[in-house]
Amino acid sequence: MRRDIFQAVADPTRRAIITLIALNAMTPNAIAENFNTTRQAVSKHLRILTECELVKQEQRGREIYYSLEIDKMKEIDKWMEQFRKIWETRFNQLDTLLSTLKKNKK
Repeated sequence: MRRDIFQAVADPTRRAIITLIALNAMTPNAIAENFNTTRQAVSKHLRILTECELVKQEQRGREIYYSLEIDKMKEIDKWMEQFRKIWETRFNQLDTLLSTLKKNKK
């Protein structure tokens, strides 16, 4: 079943897994140590993240390491860009207003 990446990141545990493996690849056991849940539950989250191509697997000896697929995260960033522009415009307007108020106070 092909899943949408936004379904994958909608779950807080999967977002936490993404944060954990963003800098260093980790084994499922190492990832599971960071959660108060079973190793099987973490494996299910990893399977969903893998199906969405947000994480990739690499076999190293007998262990499988999971790491973040940065290029896929760009889809989320691209969607967020439209909102970022709105926020930046509003923050710039706030900066201008605060500067004007500060000048008028003098």
